[in-house]
Amino acid sequence: HVQLVESGGGSVQSGGSLRLSCAISDHGQRGLCVGWFRQAPGKEREGVAATYMTTGISGGLVYTSGSVKDRFTLSPDNNGRTIYLQMTALKPEDTATYYCAARRACTSKSWHAQADYDSWGQGTQVTVS
Repeated sequence: HVQLVESGGGSVQSGGSLRLSCAISDHGQRGLCVGWFRQAPGKEREGVAATYMTTGISGGLVYTSGSVKDRFTLSPDNNGRTIYLQMTALKPEDTATYYCAARRACTSKSWHAQADYDSWGQGTQVTVS
């Protein structure tokens, strides 16, 4: 399994910004799909965004939930070992624990399927007041 470690969470006022990071261990795979999910208290976990990266090629395909598309941006670093989730114009309803997760591959239609992710980080808390 891939090891994932999230960081960057915290408390911010409404309208503020945060950048979450997901550090990815060396996985030895040709490609990897990494997604961000969040779970608010009393609610089901939902997909936020995901990217499919090909090893050795910078950038990748990015999929973003319509509910955050205009405010959140997912981007990998140049070597695909860290995935960032830049969050702007934060709202109280964005308060949640944010998780990154990995699976072998994903598409624009499949990235939401949480059951297909076989590696998960421990989560990082985001609180917007």
